[in-house]
Amino acid sequence: MEKVTPRTLSGFMELLPGEQVIFDAMSDRLRRAFSLYGYTPLDTPLIESSEVLLAKAGGETEKQVYRFMKGSSDLSLRFDLTVPLAKYVAANYASLSFPFRRYQIGKVYRGERAQRGRFREFYQADIDIIGDGGLDIINEAEIPSVIYRSFNALGLDGFVIRLNNRKILTGIFHLLGLTDCADEILRAVDKLDKIGADMVSRLLVGELGIQKSSASEIISLLTCAVRGEEPLGYLERYRGENDTLDRGIRELRAVMTHIADFGVPETHCKIDLTIARGLDYYTGTVYETILTDHPGVGSICSGGRYDDLAEYYTDRKMPGVGISIGLTRLFYILQEQGLLNDSVLTAPADVLIIPMTDDLSYAVTLATAMRNEGLRVQIHSESKKFKAKISYADKLGIPFAVFLGEDEINSGMITAKEMSSGQQTTASAGILTAGIAGKISALRSTAPIKGVTE
Repeated sequence: MEKVTPRTLSGFMELLPGEQVIFDAMSDRLRRAFSLYGYTPLDTPLIESSEVLLAKAGGETEKQVYRFMKGSSDLSLRFDLTVPLAKYVAANYASLSFPFRRYQIGKVYRGERAQRGRFREFYQADIDIIGDGGLDIINEAEIPSVIYRSFNALGLDGFVIRLNNRKILTGIFHLLGLTDCADEILRAVDKLDKIGADMVSRLLVGELGIQKSSASEIISLLTCAVRGEEPLGYLERYRGENDTLDRGIRELRAVMTHIADFGVPETHCKIDLTIARGLDYYTGTVYETILTDHPGVGSICSGGRYDDLAEYYTDRKMPGVGISIGLTRLFYILQEQGLLNDSVLTAPADVLIIPMTDDLSYAVTLATAMRNEGLRVQIHSESKKFKAKISYADKLGIPFAVFLGEDEINSGMITAKEMSSGQQTTASAGILTAGIAGKISALRSTAPIKGVTE
């Protein structure tokens, strides 16, 4: 029989066991952080009816969808977690309590070109707060607190949450009579960090035909913080000139005030008037989070406020605010930068019991007792030499090996070896189990990511 070469499709990530443990640890810590804010877990199907999933899709998004026929059914793999949330809220409206707060960590699929840090199958970690008719501004201020606590739980410290309000840019463009070319302006402004203010100004004037005075005003506003001016103070000169702009300034000021109340330090949160995000989708506060030591990797967490989540499924007005963490991309970047923590306990077991007699009953009894105390235990019962069994524990990184020979069984004592130090201790099963459990508890508390500022 001809053998098939085993291979993984381009853009799909498979991890080795130790890497998978760290990835799962990151997911678990995010779940715990989200839960502290009262978000409920949600799991929606990977496959949806194309009619439902693509109700609001179009353009490049629809081109990237994995779509297929199964019999007469037109089906698609979900490409994000927001559209399934919209469907879920609309379908289950009568059974939900609002504001509805959910988190979801799951795989999504996009058939785009696979490249560094971008995958066709990847995990997203999303939170959203959905209102019924309205949603208070305090929810927009809470989101940076969730981001801050979540990344701290992962072990990250070197990051900054950048905020803006979409109404500010909308109002400015309206004031300058540039609403019709807002998309093109934002694409040019997005290059500020790469090509500088002078080159962006030339693009605005030369390619978009914007008056030099308008281009200068846009650049001056967007770079005020770089010049050392406080953005909210700079924006005061526009007060009273446009209602949308005034609302944006008030909302951004309120959000920044509440963020301080939530305990997010100024070092980790700042206003950045260049942050735009989806021009047609986001309507209020918008967020982007970057690693300060690695700004070139781009945003690792983004989102914002939107007015109507489920408009394609219901006439009910459902405003919301949320963010999405590209978990697979974040993991890839951290792995590439050497920031995954080598001290994390990645072994599949805490203890390897090595029986040294033909009778395994005592080993089974001891393993059961240890598991009852929360320890993960394997019994090595294969017919291999003692050295090979120790090598097995060492290769997997199992912290402790327990030896059960005739002497241990007759005396009611056991011998445990701490693999990292080589130290051996002989004592009663109860005493050794308690001591091992204490050391394992400390190992499990290790953050999966090294602090970026270390």
